[in-house]
Amino acid sequence: MSEDIEAKIRFLTTTEGGRKTPVRSGYRPDHLVKENYLTCGRHTYPKEWVELGTTILGTIKFIDPESYPNSLSIGQKLSFQEGNKIVGYAEITRIYNKLLKKV
Repeated sequence: MSEDIEAKIRFLTTTEGGRKTPVRSGYRPDHLVKENYLTCGRHTYPKEWVELGTTILGTIKFIDPESYPNSLSIGQKLSFQEGNKIVGYAEITRIYNKLLKKV
C-alpha cells in the first residue's frame, strides 16, 4: 500500500476558523507530524467531496517520510493547515508505513 496512514479526518467549519469550501479527495494540506515539523500529505477519501464540520475515515500519503522516522503513533492527533491556518485534525487509526511508527 502506498498510503502512509489511515485517520479519522475532521475539517473545521468556517465559523471554527477553517476553510470556506468543501474538500475533495486529493487535497494536499501541511501536517504537523512532530514538533516544529510540517510536511505535505495527500488525502484520499471514500467519496469525492467532504463537507466542512464532518469527520471521515481516509488515508494520507506524506512526502519524504524518511525525514521524520519514528514520529507517529496510533491515536495521535495531527493538525493540518493551509499556510499558517489550521483547518482540521487527523487522528491516526492505522500506520501502514512502518518507518513512521514510534518504537
